[in-house]
Amino acid sequence: MEFMEVDENTPQLYVRTPEDVKAIVKHAKLDERQLTQLTQALYFPSADVDSDNLRLLELDGHMLEQIRDGQTLHFKGGQNEKVVLCTDERTYDVKGAEISNSLLLVQDLKFAAATSTSPLKSPRTGNANASLERSLNDSTEDELEVPRTLEQRRVLKVFHEYFECREIKPRFRKLGELLHLTRYSGPENEFCVEQKLLFTLSQLLDTVQCSRAQFMEGLNHYRAMELDGRMRVMEYEYEYRIISLMLGVISENSWALDEVERDETIDALQGIAPEAVVAGLFDLYTTPSERCPGKFEYNESLVARIVAQNILQPGLRFRNEEFMRTWQEALPEGMSCQLKYLRGLGICDKEGAQPCIRSLAEEQLPTNINDRMKALFKTKQRWTMEEMEPYIECFTTPTLSVSTLLAKHARSLTDGGVRYFVSKH
Repeated sequence: MEFMEVDENTPQLYVRTPEDVKAIVKHAKLDERQLTQLTQALYFPSADVDSDNLRLLELDGHMLEQIRDGQTLHFKGGQNEKVVLCTDERTYDVKGAEISNSLLLVQDLKFAAATSTSPLKSPRTGNANASLERSLNDSTEDELEVPRTLEQRRVLKVFHEYFECREIKPRFRKLGELLHLTRYSGPENEFCVEQKLLFTLSQLLDTVQCSRAQFMEGLNHYRAMELDGRMRVMEYEYEYRIISLMLGVISENSWALDEVERDETIDALQGIAPEAVVAGLFDLYTTPSERCPGKFEYNESLVARIVAQNILQPGLRFRNEEFMRTWQEALPEGMSCQLKYLRGLGICDKEGAQPCIRSLAEEQLPTNINDRMKALFKTKQRWTMEEMEPYIECFTTPTLSVSTLLAKHARSLTDGGVRYFVSKH
């Protein structure tokens, strides 16, 4: 079909007529009796029609469901960041992709049965008029004149590319970087904090490239809390000191680990730390007790990690037995230390004469996958998949697993029945 450029504000030089349609059908050697009675003529818009604000976006089932439920999708990205698209639950990487054929965006275009006025063409008639339809098909052109209606349709835009969306892991690194600019270390040190670098929860949500649900997970990951209307994280040494004092309240009151009193813990630290800080840390480090309603118990993993972080100072190495003994002695009675609590915080190095444990914080490694792999293999020559997983899982996607990343960026070898990964170069 021939397309023409028309403008609503100027006289049209030429517009399709039913006679034109019949002539084109005849030249195309089509049987007009096999076509519906409505013809839609498509016209390209004039050059002054602005359609640059229209883009073609690929949606998966989750995004489509969100839109149908009335939810909002958000594009996020700073000046030097790749744009992402976020729903309330997921984050997608957005990339431009070419279309092999041109796609036309046409408003109010009719399809299938909507273009027919004959009961013979209606899907509701079934086979009721089968004999009548055969009679029509057997008729000659001279015997039957097919009525034809012509409607004009304007092409809003021609697309040669679209936005392709691929689900990715939330990009929390920026959240941590922004929060660490104003780390809280007590009211006496607040004069050192640059006030313009303090952010509210909504400001961070608008800035960080992740969905709302993932954003809340990120705040919990960095142990952020709201102080005076701004989101803050604690200076590590300050946080460790307050947590140690809070844990001391357990032994002072001879509480069982699952019968911790929230109000008494906060009251016990009055004058030592701001109430909002103690209450915030208590809520981050504890969960409601299953055995004692209304009381709480500390999360063993979180407590063990902050204690281990205090022991694993950068540059220090500990023999396995020495570290585990020191770690266990620093924990409250009834809590146990387990190597799995060191995930993304420290590593067990068995390559030397004596196995040792040392610090290796995931959040301090490069954000580029190639640079991160170089840093990891510079730290240790051989890794198992379990050891390397916490340091590269941030690069995985629903279709890109840890094993796939390792196959691409490392070499594997087997020693003593154990599979290790080493640098490719």
